[in-house]
Amino acid sequence: MDPCPFSRLTVRNLALKIPVASKPARSVVHPSSSPCFCKIQLKNFPLQSAVVPFIPPDSLFPDSLVHPIAATFHLSKSDLDKLAGKSIFSAKLCLKISIYTGRRGSTCGVSSGRLLGRVSVPLDLTGTVAKTTVFHNGWIRIGKDAKGSSAQFHLNVKAEPDPRFVFQFDGEPECSPQVFQIQGNISQPVFTCKFSFRNNGDRNHRSRSLQSEPGGSRSWLSSFGSERERPGKERKGWSITVHDLSGSPVAAASMVTPFVASPGSDRVSCSNPGSWLILRPSDGTWKPWGRLEAWRERGGSDGLGYRFELIPDTNGGMSAAGIVLAESTLSSNKGGKFVIDLSCRNAVNGSGNGGSNGRATPGSATSPACSPRSSGDYGYGLWPYCMYRGFVMSASVEGEGRCSKPTVEVSVPHVNCTEDAAAFVALAAAVDLSVDACRLFSQRLRKELCQQLDLLG
Repeated sequence: MDPCPFSRLTVRNLALKIPVASKPARSVVHPSSSPCFCKIQLKNFPLQSAVVPFIPPDSLFPDSLVHPIAATFHLSKSDLDKLAGKSIFSAKLCLKISIYTGRRGSTCGVSSGRLLGRVSVPLDLTGTVAKTTVFHNGWIRIGKDAKGSSAQFHLNVKAEPDPRFVFQFDGEPECSPQVFQIQGNISQPVFTCKFSFRNNGDRNHRSRSLQSEPGGSRSWLSSFGSERERPGKERKGWSITVHDLSGSPVAAASMVTPFVASPGSDRVSCSNPGSWLILRPSDGTWKPWGRLEAWRERGGSDGLGYRFELIPDTNGGMSAAGIVLAESTLSSNKGGKFVIDLSCRNAVNGSGNGGSNGRATPGSATSPACSPRSSGDYGYGLWPYCMYRGFVMSASVEGEGRCSKPTVEVSVPHVNCTEDAAAFVALAAAVDLSVDACRLFSQRLRKELCQQLDLLG
C-alpha cells in the first residue's frame, strides 16, 4: 500500500513577557492577575485558540524543555496546492496570531478579551511533504511600541511530513460497501464490509465470519458489554465485519451494549451510552482491540458524544482498564471528523470539538491529548502509549439524514499490516453507525438498520 503525502503544520512553545512599569496604569496588563490567550488562523481553515503562559520579563525561554502544541493544521496535497496558488489579487500566505488578555468567551456577542497585539508569520509550504521546515522559532515584539518596552511573544512554527493511508467507503456502512484505498487519482479496492445483526433471535442475518467463531470465542461479550433485554426503546445487535480481498475477515465492530433511550426521554444519554467492541482476528478467534462508547448530548450542542479507548492485551484476562485515546463531540446535524491525535497541546477550545472539517486538530477541555487517561496501571512508556503517538487517524462523519461514505486517514507509522488498517476502518464504520444508533427514538431508521417488525428501532 502506498501512502498519500500530507504535511503537518504545528504552532507550539508559546510564551509571553510583559514589562512591569513602576507605576502601572489601569490599562497595563499585570502577569500575575490577567489571563492571556491567542487565536491562531490559517487561510480558509478553522480558527484555533490556545492559552499563552506568562514568564518573568528577565528570563530566557527554556528551549531544552518539551512544550505542548498549541495548534495543528493537517494539510493534504490538495490543501497545499490551493494554498500555493498564486494570484495578483492574493497576498502572501501567512499564519496570523492574535494575542488577547482577559477572560475568554463573549458577553452579549462581544468578545470579552482585550487585544494585546497581532503576529504574522510568512509561510512557504512548498516541499513540506518531503522535509521539515521551521518558519519561526523565537521572540517577536508586539504592541504599539515595537522598539521600546513592548511585550514579547515567543512561538515556534514548523511544518513536517506526515504521510497517511487514505481509505474511502463506496457506500454507507450499513449497505455492506467496498472500501477503496486512495492514492492521488488512483483508487483500488482493498476491503469489503458485511453489515449484519448479531442477535441470537435473528441468526439469518449474522455474518458468516462471526458464525464460524470457535465455541468459546464470544465469552468476552459479557465482560465488555451487556446483552440486556429491555421492554423499552433500544437498538442492538448491529455488527460489521471487514474482509480482505481473499474473503478472510480481518477486523470487526460489534455492538455489545445496546443503545437505549433513557427513562422518560427519547435519546441515548451520557450516563448510559451504547458501546461497540472493535475486534481483530487472533489464533482462530476474535480479540478485542478497542471500545467505542457513544451517546446523544443534551443542550445547545445536541451532538454525538463519543469516547474511544484501547483495551490492553492481558492474555485473555478482562481485569485491565482501557486507555482513553479520544473523547469529544460531533455535530449530529452537520457531522464532522472523528479524530485520534495524541499531540500534546494546551488548547482552550477548538472548532466544534471534533465537529470541524477535520483539517485542524480539535481542542477540548476534556481531551486526553496531553497524555493517555486510564483508570488502570498504565502510563507513559508502557502499553499502549508507546505504540500510539502524534496523529493516529481521522474519519469523516456525515450528519443525520445525509448519505455517508466515510473517508479514513491513518498515519503510516500505525499501519504495519493489513489487519492494522482494517481495525481503523472498522472503527470508522462504528463511529458512522453510532450517528444512527443515537438518533432520537421518535425518528425512523432506514430499513437496512432495522430488523423485521422493528422499523422504529
